[in-house]
Amino acid sequence: MDVINLYERYVKGQRVTTDSRSVAPGDVFFALKGENFNGNRFAEQALKDGASCAVIDEAAYRTDNRMILVEDVLGCLQETARLHRQRLGIPILGITGTNGKTTTKELCHAVLSRRFRTVATAGNFNNHIGVPLTLLNMDEGTEFGIVEMGANHPEEIRFLCRIADPNYGLITNIGRAHLEGFGSYEQIVRTKKELYDHVAARKGRLFVFADDPLLTELSEGIERTLYGQKEGDVKGEIKQSVPYFVCSLKTGKGDLYIKTRLTGGYNFANVLGAAAVGLFFGMDPLEIRDAIEAYQPSNMRSQLVRTERNTVILDAYNANPASMRAALESFAELNAPHKMVILGEMKELGAESEIAHSEIVALLSQKKFDEALLVGHPFEHCRNTCTFIRYFEHTEALTEYLSAHTPENACILVKGSRGNRLEQIMNYL
Repeated sequence: MDVINLYERYVKGQRVTTDSRSVAPGDVFFALKGENFNGNRFAEQALKDGASCAVIDEAAYRTDNRMILVEDVLGCLQETARLHRQRLGIPILGITGTNGKTTTKELCHAVLSRRFRTVATAGNFNNHIGVPLTLLNMDEGTEFGIVEMGANHPEEIRFLCRIADPNYGLITNIGRAHLEGFGSYEQIVRTKKELYDHVAARKGRLFVFADDPLLTELSEGIERTLYGQKEGDVKGEIKQSVPYFVCSLKTGKGDLYIKTRLTGGYNFANVLGAAAVGLFFGMDPLEIRDAIEAYQPSNMRSQLVRTERNTVILDAYNANPASMRAALESFAELNAPHKMVILGEMKELGAESEIAHSEIVALLSQKKFDEALLVGHPFEHCRNTCTFIRYFEHTEALTEYLSAHTPENACILVKGSRGNRLEQIMNYL
């Protein structure tokens, strides 16, 4: 069965799922496969649980005429989502970048939802599976789509753009992350720029952080809205970085003073970008302010958590050299009597891992925090650099230490990659 027939007969107007455990009556189940699972095995159960049909790619599992056999389920899912996006014909904003793309996406969603029926990527479901599912979560009533796009290999953004076909684009920044997959920083730049290239071909518009010379250069010659401190259609000024980020904005429709629930000056571009998007699409500045101020960060991103014993800045979903440095520099500005840093290793840096971790430790030495606890093998060679630094091989060892040396009345920055699972230590903070 071709994708058009599949879409028209079964998918259009129905909820799509790839998780057999969450099937609801009427759902279309796509039986994806991975290294450790085979969705074909669960197709029969999905039908029993109420799925209207199941898309499979192994004939041996076809035990019901409601099972639709295709050559490749993943490819079919992607092409179905691409067709659905074309049929919707709505504006779609594509967002990518090394740091801040999920926060920027959430802020844009908060803003645009005040005016439009908006669907955005859930969490950071931003890969070759998440992007199709995001699109298929949009229906005929959706007025605006926001699609976050992640990449850890060359040409991934181009591939995701082919599916989502964004006519608006925003790159938060371009830094050194996933170097193992990309091979070089230059390849990262080329891959991220694929969003700009696609939007340019669509004769769409970009939203560009004017304070970033690279983004400004890469977007030249393309229709764009600029935002930044000194130049742009939207200009901003940081008023306070910690504990909560506060800024002022100058727009063509009036000035704003925004008190966010985010922490850290590195959120300046994220907030400004969301404001620029809202203003371009005709929103009132006060609507934008209210939406941004109401946004509550979650999922371990720029969260300020007050426990019974301490104040914790929890930013432990992602870490790379740029975001780690930004978090430390922002934390250093905080006026607090006892400042403690807990850092997890930065992953997927390849050959640059040792020097990147050494640079972070050098920054710790400059800032002279009261205590620093470092987790992960890449930090091991730095263990004796400063007297206030302690090294732990893994998070379990750190947890044991904290259970015996529980901090009190401290302000604590927790920063690391998701793989560090630093949320496990929160019970001891």
